[in-house]
Amino acid sequence: MSPVEAGDGAHEIPQKTDDWWRGQQSNLRGLFAVSTRMIDGREADGIMRLAGASVSSLSSCCAKAVYLFIGGALRRRDDMEPDAELDRQVWLLDGVSGPLVLPDGDWCWGFALRGLDGLLGYLAVHAAVEPPKDEFFLLEALGRQTASALVNASLHRREREHALELQELNRRLSASVARLEQQTHVHEVLSDIAVSSAGEPGIAHAVHQLTSLPVAIEDRFGNLRAWAGPGKPDPYPKNEAHQREELLRRAAAVPHPIREKNRVLSLVKPRYEVLAVVALVDPRNTVGAHEIFTLEYATTVLALELSHLRSLVEVELRLHRDLVDDLIIGTDDESAYARADALGHDLRGPHCVIVVCWDGEQTDDAVAEAVGRAAASLQLSSMISRHSGVVVLLASGCPEGEALYRLLSADLGGVGATGIGGRCDRPGDFPRSYSEAMRALDIRRKSGSPDGATTFDQLGLYRILDSGENRAEIVAYVREWLGRLLDYDEHKNTDLVQTLAQYLECGGHYDETASALVIHRSTLRYRLGRIRDITDLDLNDVDNRLNLHVATRAWKVLGGAL
Repeated sequence: MSPVEAGDGAHEIPQKTDDWWRGQQSNLRGLFAVSTRMIDGREADGIMRLAGASVSSLSSCCAKAVYLFIGGALRRRDDMEPDAELDRQVWLLDGVSGPLVLPDGDWCWGFALRGLDGLLGYLAVHAAVEPPKDEFFLLEALGRQTASALVNASLHRREREHALELQELNRRLSASVARLEQQTHVHEVLSDIAVSSAGEPGIAHAVHQLTSLPVAIEDRFGNLRAWAGPGKPDPYPKNEAHQREELLRRAAAVPHPIREKNRVLSLVKPRYEVLAVVALVDPRNTVGAHEIFTLEYATTVLALELSHLRSLVEVELRLHRDLVDDLIIGTDDESAYARADALGHDLRGPHCVIVVCWDGEQTDDAVAEAVGRAAASLQLSSMISRHSGVVVLLASGCPEGEALYRLLSADLGGVGATGIGGRCDRPGDFPRSYSEAMRALDIRRKSGSPDGATTFDQLGLYRILDSGENRAEIVAYVREWLGRLLDYDEHKNTDLVQTLAQYLECGGHYDETASALVIHRSTLRYRLGRIRDITDLDLNDVDNRLNLHVATRAWKVLGGAL
């Protein structure tokens, strides 16, 4: 400013030339133009570069450095050479404008760029000498415009981010709505199947329609129970037992479906027992979240279905067993008829009691299930229970024993025996028939051929050789005719009584007897000679043979316990 000249005690304001005013107008227009460009949508870095480039056009100064306040620190946003000392001085300004010291002594000033929330950055300018006040005013105005532009850019950025967040939320909401609609459709379809009594085939068909993939429902052993979709293999493949158990073990170890080669499997396991397996056939590996959800919900529906069926079967089986137990012990006819009617079994026709005992590793449940299948194959209406270590079958009519035994042998393997009691015309006859069946079973198992079927009517002489009230008389009778042989066998560890019994059963035929005993004919002749010597009896005498035959049969009935 020109010095103030004194005159008459008054201060006179120096007059500005027209060129000066035109220059000021030009600078203001330039500042306005720069301000307009700063709010054209550019980011903070672009605003700072424009501010730095505009310093020289608005004044005789140049930009020394520009800074943005980011993450609690001032960071350079220009292409100038790094200057640690300048950076330190700017930081020490502590958010206000102030002078900066340069090594060459030039004038330098840091303009603080501040917004409502605090410091936004710094604009550092320098010149050889301090600029006039009008230029300094323009630089201050440039700083304020730059700060406003930075605030505006920040608001725009937040608005864009908010808009993007809203767009993402809308996308996710739309996806969630679509997913919920899809899942609701799955719920509705499978719930309708659950109450329609369509069973496993209906569930498999619904899952196929919902996923467009072939669906298989298998039992825990790998047998196919239901299939829906194209490409059903024929015959259906089945793994070895140990491979199947390993697969079930791996599937049970995780709470979600697993992939096994070209299939995705889910266990139907309502409690601790695997009831079935649901599989999606997916050779192209296309199963996604929708297919997994459908598979899991179908597994839940099938678990409820199979659990319900299992409960019904268990209740019905328990009621059958209770009725069978009461019938073989003895109950009144009217209540027996009523209970049987409630279970769907007609007791008013002829029946008989069959008891089954099987050797080997089969459980009682396995034997009972096999007996049920055999009865169904023979088209017998039946009820089954377990009593005193045997499976008890109450069957309508009187089945052929050997046919029943063949079916059981083919199903269970190994060997066993069945006893069939006499005919029952009313419920009160079942205790007698049960006793007869147990007697036939006991005699069969103690005979020379312990495996097979025996009816009480086939026992013949054995029916009067009861080991009950007249046991003492029978023992005395056996000792009278076989006592010497029994003692000899016990002391010499021989089988002369068994040899004699088989000889008499074969009607005195040497060849048949030797073949049955698996010995040579000469050995048989020697044994019979020893028997004659020990018993001092003529085996060709009719009375002797009859008494010996009866005694050996009684000995078998008694089980050799004399």
